[in-house]
Amino acid sequence: MKIASTFDYRTLAKRRLPPFLFEYIDGGSYAEVTLRRNVAELERIALRQRVLNDVDQIDLSTRLFDEDMALPIGLGPIGLAGMNARRGERQAVRAAEKIGIPFTLSTVSCCPIDEVAAAASKPFWFQLYMIRDRGFMRALIDKAKAAGCSTMIFTVDMPLPGSRYRDVHSGLAGASGLLGQFRRAWQGALHPGWAWDVGIMGRPHQLGNVAPVLGHDSGLEDFLGWMKTNFDASVTWKDLDFIRENWDGPLIIKGILDAEDAKAAASAGADGIVVSNHGGRQLDGVPATASALPAIAEAVGDQLTVLVDGGIRTGLDVIRMLALGAKGVLLGRAWVYALAGGGQAGVEHVLRIIETEMRIAMALTGRTRIDQIDRTCLVD
Repeated sequence: MKIASTFDYRTLAKRRLPPFLFEYIDGGSYAEVTLRRNVAELERIALRQRVLNDVDQIDLSTRLFDEDMALPIGLGPIGLAGMNARRGERQAVRAAEKIGIPFTLSTVSCCPIDEVAAAASKPFWFQLYMIRDRGFMRALIDKAKAAGCSTMIFTVDMPLPGSRYRDVHSGLAGASGLLGQFRRAWQGALHPGWAWDVGIMGRPHQLGNVAPVLGHDSGLEDFLGWMKTNFDASVTWKDLDFIRENWDGPLIIKGILDAEDAKAAASAGADGIVVSNHGGRQLDGVPATASALPAIAEAVGDQLTVLVDGGIRTGLDVIRMLALGAKGVLLGRAWVYALAGGGQAGVEHVLRIIETEMRIAMALTGRTRIDQIDRTCLVD
């Protein structure tokens, strides 16, 4: 299959992955209204084409959180990413380094922090959830420090896991014990490429960072049950003090959809926020991030650095989000589709595709630097 876009990698991922994994990375919550909105509302934003400008020298680099980046893009945190290719998080961090952008390791990654650190040659970012066991959280933060992680992303929009119908239908959720294991094993057997690459050669199949509390023989059903009982729904803004007491690097709050919450994050001492609806995987029916972003960016101004995710599939989408007020974007599904479809080489390729699309969009909107991208790039 000739790959020309993120959408092609999605098709390839669907072919290669057993359904329980593809539906997990592809799906959203409830009727998936917000999942569709994220993509559709970005696509509706019209870029303002300008011509006969000198755009011979285009520079896509930027600097965020004291890091030089080749593109205003990071690989966002993806749970279970390592199940989509052999030791997937290791492959992804190497791809990000090759391109010159940050990689974010999820708390619920397959590869533990120290394994990813061993595969990396420079600092990466780490994503953290608020967990009831503060001792366990402190230990995770200490591991992130020891691994040289440079930036912490603290996800706040998951006090409870969203209701995702596809996960029940596919057998990832709702099918526990031997029946669930058999169903997933059967799906894997019908996808022999994945079964060999990940099912056999990609062991151990654990959530590496939480294995100490789940046990080394735990399965997916143990992980899903642990999430429901251990994610802390009582967390408030005051609990950020706990993070700050234990983490002295840049702190980014992920899961902001309201301007008042963005201002609260600034007041709480965050260095940045991610305007995010969790890719449409939590509360369905909320606004697309492209709709929420402008008011949030205006509300906080230069008080903190505004990032955004949700629905970003092309380089045009990156330019649209920057024009709406973001300083950078986090990719989610775009990179995990590519990981599933082509491993490290796939992630590098999809990032090069997005880079090329960004260059074309900048040239035809008359921009040569990232800091020149603003609302004037858009049709009113």
